[in-house]
Amino acid sequence: MSAIGAVSSCFCLRPGVWLLKPGMQKMSSFGFHTAARCAAKDYYEVLVLGGGAGGISMSARMKRKVGAANVAVVEPSKTHYYQPLWTLVGGGAKQLAASARPMGSVMPKGVEWIKSQVTALDPDKNCVWLENDVKVSYKYLIIALGISLHYEKIKGLPEGFNHPKIGSNYSAQTVEKTWKALQDFKEGNAIFTFPNTPVKCAGAPQKIMYLSDAYLRKTGKRSKANIMFNTSLGVIFAVKKYADALLEVVKERNLAVNYKRNLIEVRADKQEAVFENLDKPGVTEVHQYEMLHVTPPMGPPAVLINSPVSDENGWVDVDKETLQHKKYPNIFGIGDCTNLPTSKTAAAVAAQSGVLDKTISLVMKNKLPVKKYDGYTSCPLVTGYNKVILAEFDYNAQPLETFPIDQSKERTTMYHMKADMMPLLYWNALLKGYWGGPAPVRKLMHLGLK
Repeated sequence: MSAIGAVSSCFCLRPGVWLLKPGMQKMSSFGFHTAARCAAKDYYEVLVLGGGAGGISMSARMKRKVGAANVAVVEPSKTHYYQPLWTLVGGGAKQLAASARPMGSVMPKGVEWIKSQVTALDPDKNCVWLENDVKVSYKYLIIALGISLHYEKIKGLPEGFNHPKIGSNYSAQTVEKTWKALQDFKEGNAIFTFPNTPVKCAGAPQKIMYLSDAYLRKTGKRSKANIMFNTSLGVIFAVKKYADALLEVVKERNLAVNYKRNLIEVRADKQEAVFENLDKPGVTEVHQYEMLHVTPPMGPPAVLINSPVSDENGWVDVDKETLQHKKYPNIFGIGDCTNLPTSKTAAAVAAQSGVLDKTISLVMKNKLPVKKYDGYTSCPLVTGYNKVILAEFDYNAQPLETFPIDQSKERTTMYHMKADMMPLLYWNALLKGYWGGPAPVRKLMHLGLK
């Protein structure tokens, strides 16, 4: 997995955010990890593919279960990014450096870090192949390879990023260009896109639109800007409660939303963006832009396409409640690379990690998994420099909220939670395997067990 795709783009909580596990108080000191490039051994009891949020959190948990010497993580990237911060980096509210740490510093101490790329999976022989024809076998395999970005599927990209006026919050190489384009805005169209593919954090493509609107108002340029959100979808957000709230924001701030529009070409030298009309095959629209924010098409990592562990679309084929592979009982999946029918976010990874930990524990004891993942995911919808609508929901696109308030309202407290508290929880709890989603306070309350 590349460094720019290390983590998902939304991170939030479920009920009981403050009720962290007791083990949090026993966290070890920050131990910097170093390792040889190739695998030190050719067999591990637990092999983890991917060093993003899912891979690091699960390797920390597995270390406590089977011992550090029996766990290895395959990850070529030297840097681990907390990508949820990139929305704020693109809007000028945070620095890119604040989102990055050396991969070795987040790798669980003592766990083998195999600095290589996975080139093939052979689940029938319980092994994977790495670069240079290195073979590593396992007893249990956790696949946490994330999602791949495909700027190249848009004609004119990625080379178009060499020009001004265009950026993307989905890449460490292009997120600061978003902020530069916003600062340099004079007058004209500011266009924000959503591709015709699965994406990580479906709210992120429009968050930067709201921040841009706020910035242009603050700098006195808003009257010279025509802000438009061109989305391939037919709705602004999948959950009606939050969609209704967002449409109110759109109306109040005079933002244009064009549905069923998919970006297919960028003519950066002419500052033109070409969109296909998904309701009218073959019909395209060309828009001049003064600022363009691109959300790239995304898909499963190449190694998973046509792999025995994947479904027909290339996503790791796991049971949606237990995260255990549907065919291979010693294989498990977590995060963006799976076919779990929920939004791909770091919040989802947090909830999944707690369930997967219980699943693997029982499988190791030759017992059937009983803990069930309900599809919980979250997206703090940033609607301004101090405003967030906190969207939390389940597999059925029904709200599954943390707080006893109307979370569809814009709130400053939710902004500070996203901007200030979530990074601390991510680095110090989730990645260390001490937090797998908060205690189910909401469910207890519904049962009358307050």
